[in-house]
Amino acid sequence: MSNVASGRSLADWELAPAVDYIERVQRSDGLIPWYPDGPADPWDHVESAMGLSVADRHEAARRAYRWIADAQHEDGSLWATYGETDGDDGAHAGDEPRKETHRSAYVAVGVWHHYLCTGDRAFLETLWPTVRDALEFACAQQAATGEIYWTVGADGEVYEDALVAGCASIYKSLACGAAIAAELGHTDARERWLAARADLGAAIRERPDRFDRTWESKSRYAMDWFYPVLCGVLGGEPARQRLEAGMDRYLEEGLGCRCVADEPWVTVAESCELVVSLAAVGEAERAREIYEWLFQWTDDEGVFWTGYQFEDEEFWPGERPTWTGGAAVLAADALSGLSGAADLFTDPLPERE
Repeated sequence: MSNVASGRSLADWELAPAVDYIERVQRSDGLIPWYPDGPADPWDHVESAMGLSVADRHEAARRAYRWIADAQHEDGSLWATYGETDGDDGAHAGDEPRKETHRSAYVAVGVWHHYLCTGDRAFLETLWPTVRDALEFACAQQAATGEIYWTVGADGEVYEDALVAGCASIYKSLACGAAIAAELGHTDARERWLAARADLGAAIRERPDRFDRTWESKSRYAMDWFYPVLCGVLGGEPARQRLEAGMDRYLEEGLGCRCVADEPWVTVAESCELVVSLAAVGEAERAREIYEWLFQWTDDEGVFWTGYQFEDEEFWPGERPTWTGGAAVLAADALSGLSGAADLFTDPLPERE
C-alpha cells in the first residue's frame, strides 16, 4: 500500500466546514447539487457523497445513493446533468439531455467506497442492482478497440468517440464493481467487468488514436494528465514518469494545479486529485505539501472556492462547489488514513487476478 498516514484527523485538517456545507446543500430527496438550488451531475454527486462517508455522515451518504437508485433509467444510465430547480420538485435533465457513460458508472466507486467506510453489507446488497445496471450500460458502449464511448443521446444514438479522463474513471468504476461482485458472489459479472476493464486499460495505454477523434484534443486539461494514474490505469514507474513529465506544465508552485495548462487558473478539486495521484506513486511528502497550499482558497467559513485566477488575483468562478469539498476530504483520507477506504485510490486493484 502506498498510503502513508500522517496521524492527522478530519478535525486536524479543518475540513468540518466543507463537510457541513455538503450536508447543508443536499436536498431532502438525497441529491447533492453543486451549490444551493443549483444544477447537479451524477459524478460530482458521488464525489460529494464519498466525502460524507469519510466524515461518518453515513445516513446523508446513503440518501445520496438512494437518489441514484431512484433516478436511474431502465438501461442503467443517468442523465449527465440535472437542471437547476427551486426545490425537490421538478428535477429535470439539463439543457442537453444525454447519458454519459462515466457519470452513470461512477456510482460503483461510491458504493464500494461507502462499504469500505462502514462495512454495511445490507447497503451493498441493496445497491447491487444499481451498480450492476450502471456498469452494464457503460460496457454496452465499449468499442471493439477497447475504449468506451462518451455518451448516448436522448434519442439513443451513441456518440462514437472517447475521453481519456472519462475512460480512466470508468476503469476505476469497473474495478470497484468487480470488487462488489466478488464480495456478493456474482462471479459472472465480476469476470465480465474485469475483461472489459483490461481491454479499456489497454486502449488508454496503447491506443491514443482512439481518443479525441471528433473534437479538439483534451490534453490541455490536467485531468487527462493525471487521471490514468489516479484511477490505476498506470502504476509504478510509468505512473511516476507521467506525473513528473507534466509538473512544469500544470503545477503552480505555492498555488495548486491548473485546471487547463494554458489558463492562469488553479482549481482545488484538480489539485486534490493530483495529491491523491502523487500519494499513489509513493510521493506522499510532495502530495502533502501541495495539499496544504489549498487551504488558502477557502472562504471565511472554511468552505472551498472552486479555484483562484492568479493573474486577476481573484476567486473564479465565485462558487463553492460541494464536490470540491468532497475531493478535499478524499485527499485528506489518502494522506492520513481517516477511513477504511483511505487506500481506495492509492492501492489500486490489479487488472486481472
